[in-house]
Amino acid sequence: MSKTLEATVEIAASPQQVWHVISDLKRMGEWSPQCRKMAVLGGPVGVGTKTINVNRKGLLVWPTTAKVLAFEPGRLLRFRVNENRTVWSFTLEPTDTGTRVIQRREAPTGTSKVSQFLIDKVLGGATAFDDDMVVGMNATLARIRNEAEGAALAR
Repeated sequence: MSKTLEATVEIAASPQQVWHVISDLKRMGEWSPQCRKMAVLGGPVGVGTKTINVNRKGLLVWPTTAKVLAFEPGRLLRFRVNENRTVWSFTLEPTDTGTRVIQRREAPTGTSKVSQFLIDKVLGGATAFDDDMVVGMNATLARIRNEAEGAALAR
């Protein structure tokens, strides 16, 4: 079973302003150092929406697909990556000064054998991979914070 990874950021913008940034899945490649592109299939994003993603780490590039599991405007976005069975989420909590965003990567049923093999043999092992994922999650949240706070100041 893979451990839960988590990163948190405080953003000086309302949950609605932050949601506007996070819920635009087509822009995920702007925020994430690893998920370089997320193509949304079908109409507006909601529960059941499917995506095709392009991920990159160094010279390695690989595709994944995902399905949105929860879409609660201003509060929660959660999706499952089909290939490795991980569940990613962004939880928004109002604060006195704006919004706290918690990003999590969970693997409630463990990760796939293929994913475990690739992490162990190609991506430096589970500990290094998890550490790198948390660094990436913090970078993602910092980019989301910059975008949301910039939009909040422009209003």
